[in-house]
Amino acid sequence: MKSVILAGGFGTRISEESAFKPKPMIEIGEMPILWHIMKGYFAHGINEFIICAGYKQHVIKEWFADYFLHTSDITFDFTRGNEIVVHDKHAEKWKVTVVDTGLNTMTGGRIKRVQKYVGDEPFCLTYGDAVSDVNITKLIEYHKSHGKIATLTSVSLAQQKGVLDVDESGTITAFREKDDEDGSLINGGFMVCNPEIFDYIEGDSTIFEQMPMKRLAAEGQLKSYYHDGFWQCMDTKREKDKLEELWASGHAPWKIWED
Repeated sequence: MKSVILAGGFGTRISEESAFKPKPMIEIGEMPILWHIMKGYFAHGINEFIICAGYKQHVIKEWFADYFLHTSDITFDFTRGNEIVVHDKHAEKWKVTVVDTGLNTMTGGRIKRVQKYVGDEPFCLTYGDAVSDVNITKLIEYHKSHGKIATLTSVSLAQQKGVLDVDESGTITAFREKDDEDGSLINGGFMVCNPEIFDYIEGDSTIFEQMPMKRLAAEGQLKSYYHDGFWQCMDTKREKDKLEELWASGHAPWKIWED
């Protein structure tokens, strides 16, 4: 299964760093948060990624172009025609497709633009600015078990995210914006979608969290996978610093992989 990661927004709420790079490339422990997200998926056997890039998309492409060299020992032999020898290769066995999905394209439009790379098969989908210890393997198993078009991971936190109304069977019956009085479950990302999801997206101006999500909920095609473990987005500098502190402590909850 492939994983699609939304990484094209401007990241205006963390402009201290996003002025120079896309938010998913802001570093936690000297590695982009995008890398942390991908490592989590890789720990569950997913090694093919489609990155929906936009704002400063060249930064993401250049980082992956250099990643192999930056994580290995290199000999530059100028005595033998500029020969380059790579030693102790440490790069993960990933297949990464970085797609320029446009500067001002909305989230739904970005997903629609990578349809040809996804193909006619279910796929994982998440945002490039949140880490979690959600069990991706069990999430996928749950999605396959119910036969609906989409499953999203729900978390219970006071964040400004899409609010979910969930019935006893785990079906999401309503999807709406959060207000100040809410203490409801919210959309934590980490979704699994069937290819029919593309039929719910009209074009570049479609915001995935509005009409597509609301329509799926109204049709009973959106299921909730509740996660009561760690989840943290990185919308602000304060949240970035919190994640940095957790990583530096050596006990980052989202680090489910071995070194």
